[in-house]
Amino acid sequence: MKQIKCEMCGSTDLIKMDGVFVCQSCGTKYSVEEARKMMIEGTVDVSGSTVKLDDSAELQNLYELARRAKDTDNNDNGLKYYEMILLKDPTSWEANFYSIYFKALKCKIGEISEAATTVKKCIDTTFELICKNVEDTEKNAVIREVFYKTEYLIDVLRANVPMSDISDLNVLLAIGPIRLQVIESLLKYFSSDDDVMSDVGVEILKKRVDGKPPAAETQRLMSYISKYDPNYNPPTEEDNTSSNSNVISSSSSTVKSNNTSQGCYIATAVYGSYDCPEVWTLRRYRDYKLAQSWFGRAFIYSYYAISPSLVRLFGDKKWFRKMWKSKLDRMVKKLQDYGYDSTPYNDIEW
Repeated sequence: MKQIKCEMCGSTDLIKMDGVFVCQSCGTKYSVEEARKMMIEGTVDVSGSTVKLDDSAELQNLYELARRAKDTDNNDNGLKYYEMILLKDPTSWEANFYSIYFKALKCKIGEISEAATTVKKCIDTTFELICKNVEDTEKNAVIREVFYKTEYLIDVLRANVPMSDISDLNVLLAIGPIRLQVIESLLKYFSSDDDVMSDVGVEILKKRVDGKPPAAETQRLMSYISKYDPNYNPPTEEDNTSSNSNVISSSSSTVKSNNTSQGCYIATAVYGSYDCPEVWTLRRYRDYKLAQSWFGRAFIYSYYAISPSLVRLFGDKKWFRKMWKSKLDRMVKKLQDYGYDSTPYNDIEW
């Protein structure tokens, strides 16, 4: 039999109303003659006034083509086929995630920041669709796939940032929250699902904790991990301090000390010490202002995920310290004008 397919959006959901066929997806109207010309092969149910079409075979073919493109790293075809699937099945976690994933992989350098923001927004929707539409026996495998594909995407986006000036740091900071969103969405939709949390949930949370996030986040994540793996021990403060000290000391001969697990890496590299008036001011601003809001903490986490690598690569470069010093000097002066002190300071945990 024949079926009608809208020329504007590709939908096959058309209803006959007042002598014309109306596409229920985009609202385009077709006369009976136009509808006859658009008929394609397929199964049609014409009972009543509604044209119901069975396009399950076409959808299955699209999934096969999309997954073949995914398995062979064919970004162009992956994007094309998953976008076609999304039009036909907006409840598909797979189409929702991979249509954004492949678009991000194809983005140009100037588009990375926007792509990262789009990926972050997509993560929550993807986890919601997994929660609602994926069979319980498949959820662990699907969540694990989304997690590791996201990790790969983060690495690709970061590798494509040239780091030639300050604007490139802003791009890197836009990438950082993607990983945080995975954690937040996992806990939002699956924190009470023992089957998920005892398997892939703990796996993801451990990887985050192993990355040595700030103490407050580690404590929060450990409250979930310890329920399912009481024998797991997170990295110690000594491990954190040793790691951070090695990063800074190996990157610049002018850096003298770092006595915390939450060091201001770039400021320390620029001013030569973690304990100096300028850094004391910045540390107060971090603890008493930024750390008091979700957005501020997200910025801090992103900064600590990125800045050690920047210091390791560029901390001994004159242009790097000069570029940052002028900006930090202005920021420090403004903070001091606002009342942030420049006297010796001990970090607080948050």
